[in-house]
Amino acid sequence: MNRIADVNMGVYAMRAEWIAGLAAALALSTSMSAAPAFADYPERPVTFIVPWPPGDIEDQLTRVIAEEMSKETGVPAKVVNRPGGGAVEGATAVAQSDPDGYTIGSFVIDVPTMHIIRANATYTRESFEPIGIFMTYPFALVTLKDKPYETLSELAEYAKSNPVTLAHFGYDLIPSMATFAAAKQLGFSYSADAAYEMVDCSTLKNGDADVMNTTMQLVLSCLDDLTILAAYTAEPLSIAPDAPLLSSQVPGMDLTLWNGLFVPKGTPQEIKDKIAAIAEKAIGSDKAETIVRPSGAPIYWLDSDESAARINADYEKAEEILKFLEN
Repeated sequence: MNRIADVNMGVYAMRAEWIAGLAAALALSTSMSAAPAFADYPERPVTFIVPWPPGDIEDQLTRVIAEEMSKETGVPAKVVNRPGGGAVEGATAVAQSDPDGYTIGSFVIDVPTMHIIRANATYTRESFEPIGIFMTYPFALVTLKDKPYETLSELAEYAKSNPVTLAHFGYDLIPSMATFAAAKQLGFSYSADAAYEMVDCSTLKNGDADVMNTTMQLVLSCLDDLTILAAYTAEPLSIAPDAPLLSSQVPGMDLTLWNGLFVPKGTPQEIKDKIAAIAEKAIGSDKAETIVRPSGAPIYWLDSDESAARINADYEKAEEILKFLEN
C-alpha cells in the first residue's frame, strides 16, 4: 500500500508540475502575442478627423501628419473633414470610436473646453486624452479698410451710434465669446451677428458682415484690403506686426487659440507614443513650415502632459469669460 501511495503522490506531483508549466507557458504566450499588437500599430488604415471644412491651417497640418504616418508605417492614413455644430459633430465621432488609435481627432481649443462648459457636447472632459498640441491660430478680428475704425476703441465709439454686424465661426466658441466679452467691456454690442462654417474674404466683400473673427490663413488673398482690429494671440502677428493685440486693448483677454491631436480615453500608451513621435516629426518638417509661413501661425509640439496642463488652464479661462458675459 505504501508503494502504491508513493506512486500516486509522484503522479500527482508530476501532474502539478505539468499544470504549472502549462500555465506559465500560456502566460508567456499571451504576453508575447499581446506585445506585437502595439508594436505593429497600425495594421490597417488610420483616420484623422478634422471637424471643420478643408482649407484652414489645422486641416493642412493634419494632412502633413497623416502623410508622415503613411510614410513611417507603410499603412494608409487619411484626413476626413466632418464639419458641423462648431466642431461637436466631428469630436463626437472620435469620442464614440474604439480606443485603439485608428481614429484620431484634430481639435481646436473649444472641443475640450467651451463646448463642455456650455453643455453643447455629447462627450465629457474624460472622453479624450491629448496626444499633443501643435499650433496656435493667427486669429484676429478684421474689417475692410474703408470702415471708419482701426482699433477696438474706435469700433466701440462708432458702434454706440451706428449698426455694426459681426461674423464668426459659431456661438459658444472661445474666440466668439471673447469678442462678445471685449465688446461688453468696451461698452457696446453688435447690432447683429451670425455664425458661418467658413469666414473668409467673401464674408466682408459680400456685405454679410462689417467685422469678423477669422484666421489669417483664410484672408491672405485680401490681406491688403483689411484692417486688423485685434490679434487674438500672445505675440504680435508675424505677417502684421503692427496689429494691436486683443489683450493690450481689453484687460484679461490674454488668449491663444490652439489645435492639437486627441484620442479616445483608454488608448494604449504605446500607441499614443507612436502617434506623438510621428506627429512631432511631421510638425518639425520643412513642409509644415512652408504651409504656415504665409499666415505666420506658430507651430511647435507640446507633449501630452504639457497639453493636459494647458487644457486645464484654458478651461478655467473659458469659465471666467462665460461668467463675465452672464453677469
